[in-house]
Amino acid sequence: MKELSFELKEGLIISFNALKANKVRSLLTTLGIIIGVTSVVLMSTAVKGIDEAFQTGVSALGSDNMYITKWSWFDNDVPWWEMRNRPEVIMDEYDQYKRMAKLPLATAPSAASQQTIKFGDSKIEGVTITGVTSDYIKTTNFTFAEGRFISETESDGARMVVVIGSEIAKQLFPNGGAMNKIIKIKSNKYKIIGVLDELGSWVMGDMNPDNQVFIPLDCVFKYYQNARGSITINIRAANSQQITIVKEEAQSIMRRIRGLRYDERDNFGINQQEGLLNEIDSTIGVVQIAGYVITGLALFVGAIGIMNIMFVSVKERTKEIGIRKAIGAKSVTILRQFIMEALILCLLGGLVGLLFAVILSMIIEKMDFPVSLQYDAFVLALLISLITGILSGFAPAYSAAKMDPVEALRYE
Repeated sequence: MKELSFELKEGLIISFNALKANKVRSLLTTLGIIIGVTSVVLMSTAVKGIDEAFQTGVSALGSDNMYITKWSWFDNDVPWWEMRNRPEVIMDEYDQYKRMAKLPLATAPSAASQQTIKFGDSKIEGVTITGVTSDYIKTTNFTFAEGRFISETESDGARMVVVIGSEIAKQLFPNGGAMNKIIKIKSNKYKIIGVLDELGSWVMGDMNPDNQVFIPLDCVFKYYQNARGSITINIRAANSQQITIVKEEAQSIMRRIRGLRYDERDNFGINQQEGLLNEIDSTIGVVQIAGYVITGLALFVGAIGIMNIMFVSVKERTKEIGIRKAIGAKSVTILRQFIMEALILCLLGGLVGLLFAVILSMIIEKMDFPVSLQYDAFVLALLISLITGILSGFAPAYSAAKMDPVEALRYE
């Protein structure tokens, strides 16, 4: 054991001296490993960050929610032109549904419009204006940075009040103080009565409450839609176990309301968060595969580079190997030394790659892209570096260990 410890220590010293003697060559050799490790860690942090951001967004909207609309979000069996020709979901249908439904925890209608919002000289175009009733808050998990949601009196009376998302508040009021200010939506003035807490889930786009404002539903009908236009029926089940039966009840009621025969296809969509989650999982899967391919190619190139340099190193040190063998060094000692050099090269490349990945993750995070640094990604990166070092260093190390000392001493 003591002899092994001495050999390892001696091998490390020789390996470090050999790498120091060829600094530039060692750095260039590790580039493939650096790129590979940087890629795998960045991919891991980005995928985890996107997933966490999306889960946060879904949680805020309510994971037990479903939405009855004209469109089916992810139903590929129905041609788009057929969905386009479906009748709009309207308030009369919501009133009938609410009267007939027995299972939902909460229901609420909503209607959306894209408008420009102004405050003073500040302006935001293309903002999603969501018209809601006071019951809408019961179908979400919204929390408030300031203020409150629209009350029943304000909703029924179509009062000119508004609740704004955190991103809207940041853009219009960068120094804070949004409460009770008056903003203009189109040519109408609304008083801010609430500011939502930040979700930070950019992956949800226009569905993210951060980027929306909420006003009484009748205000949308009066000022931003023709007559009483299309709505979404928001439904919340009591818990995740109830989702299936709540959906089946909703489908049955909507078919009855629309007078569909048993052999006619639904002319409405009942959309769930599960569809969004499946879609993001599919996207993440593609990103992961692409990341693994890039990482694999970079590591393969890096491993070939290290193997090539190690063969060159063996050739350059042939006489040194002959001398060491002539004075009693065992073949396994020579084998260990060259594998150790390859391991050190790969580990150094791995550590530099990790450093780059952390720095790049911090830069990306500053750009409001969701990232989540995971310790298991660091462990994976170092493990990959070790395995690459062993695989790429074994062949050169084996050729060095099998050298005949007499032939090695004659080498010029």
